[in-house]
Amino acid sequence: MRYLTSGESHGPQLTVIIEGVPANLEIKAEDINKEMFKRQGGYGRGRRMQIEKDAIEIVSGVRNGYTLGSPITLVVTNDDFTHWRNIMGIEPISEEERKNMKRTISKPRPGHADLVGGMKYNHRDLRNVLERSSARETAARVAVGAVSKILLAQLDIHIYSRVVEIGGIKDEGLYDAETFKSNIDKNDVRVINEDIAQQMRDKIDAAKKEGDSIGGVVQVMAENMPVGIGSYVHYDRKLDGRIAQGVVSINAFKGVSFGEGFKAAEKPGSEIQDEIMYNETQGYYRASNHLGGFEGGMSNGMPIIVNGVMKPIPTLYKPLNSVDINTKEDFKATIERSDSCAVPAASVVCEHAVAFELAKALLEEFQANHIDQLKAQIAERRQLNIEF
Repeated sequence: MRYLTSGESHGPQLTVIIEGVPANLEIKAEDINKEMFKRQGGYGRGRRMQIEKDAIEIVSGVRNGYTLGSPITLVVTNDDFTHWRNIMGIEPISEEERKNMKRTISKPRPGHADLVGGMKYNHRDLRNVLERSSARETAARVAVGAVSKILLAQLDIHIYSRVVEIGGIKDEGLYDAETFKSNIDKNDVRVINEDIAQQMRDKIDAAKKEGDSIGGVVQVMAENMPVGIGSYVHYDRKLDGRIAQGVVSINAFKGVSFGEGFKAAEKPGSEIQDEIMYNETQGYYRASNHLGGFEGGMSNGMPIIVNGVMKPIPTLYKPLNSVDINTKEDFKATIERSDSCAVPAASVVCEHAVAFELAKALLEEFQANHIDQLKAQIAERRQLNIEF
């Protein structure tokens, strides 16, 4: 299973091609769009979310509601493109028109891909960089994750996300799967502990008032993943390693951990290793889940817990100092439309990035020409956890 996304932030559309989805999987555009709309929510979002109503159109790989086994193409139309047609149009323009082009950017923004991307691809107009490096691309990745979640649900694997921290305000609770999934999306900061939700909103409002931005920590939980997905044999087949790469590839994500994460550095091994238990109904299980569902780079049957750290968004309404690449003079960086906090939305993106990695790993582990074939093999693997 693999995918490719294309499209620019203010271009006509985002496009995704997903290859390797089993045949005969029921997929509806409305189910994908439910996930797409979740990405656009959350306290602290900017005006762009009011302009764009992200909704996908399925244009290949699905017939009469079921996958064919061929590549699936999803399209997200950018409604805002009508205001950017002259700037982001595909048709050639004259040199004079190019010189007079509005919204040309020569002042790179600190914390963005602008300057380094311009150097790498020899772009003197840094809009050529920021249009693709924009987090707008994550809309396409959520669409991929939504398809992955539909597949996982057919295998009785369910995945959820929440906000753990915003701007230093933390939800210290450790929640089991039932509590986790029953408290999702009950508030606009996506935090389980309602007592701190308003504190988070106040922190976001304060940052916005100052023209600043704040980051935070998100958490993803996946329950009922079968044992032994991944590998201890080769470094690049370790499932936690693959998930880590998928998470830090999300715009503004700067860290990832599993289970107790970095707290493991503070504790003795006796408080971190998960003791192995067994009963005839459940099979092998762990008395705790400090390691977040992983041992040796493989899933161990416990809920998978992934923590992601998001830095503050680098586009600020009180811009930082930069240097004009044409004049080499100091300047205040260009202001683009932005959010003061996108952590709640980022939790949704992280959830879908993890969903893709789990689905991909399962499809590599088992033969999956069609969904019934995959279900049968997953059931056999789960039985092994009891009979081994």
